[in-house]
Amino acid sequence: QVQLVESGGGLVQAGGSLRLSCAASGAIFSINAMGWYRQVRGKQRELVAAITSGGGTNYADSVEGRFTISRDNAKNTVVLQMNSLKPEDTAVYSCNADLLTYDQSRSMYWGKGTLVTVSS
Repeated sequence: QVQLVESGGGLVQAGGSLRLSCAASGAIFSINAMGWYRQVRGKQRELVAAITSGGGTNYADSVEGRFTISRDNAKNTVVLQMNSLKPEDTAVYSCNADLLTYDQSRSMYWGKGTLVTVSS
């Protein structure tokens, strides 16, 4: 069994910062890419940021320069530091991991999500 658990969401004023964390646990052999996605009710889920096991990163244009993704491979964690938040960043943020389990099965796993609300 593999679990991804997010933490760090909440309510913040525009211009403020939040730090989201995600920890993967269970029968994990290795993790390839990890990422953060967000979804607003009624809209499609969108990629916010992703990071490879080697540290390569990819950001949505809307968050470039404001958000930073990082990971700790030894602890199987990924962090999204969000600065200069805007009301349009309000969404449910979910952690994602492309990983290999000990039985050599490769799958994508998702956390349950954490709500980020940015007030104007």
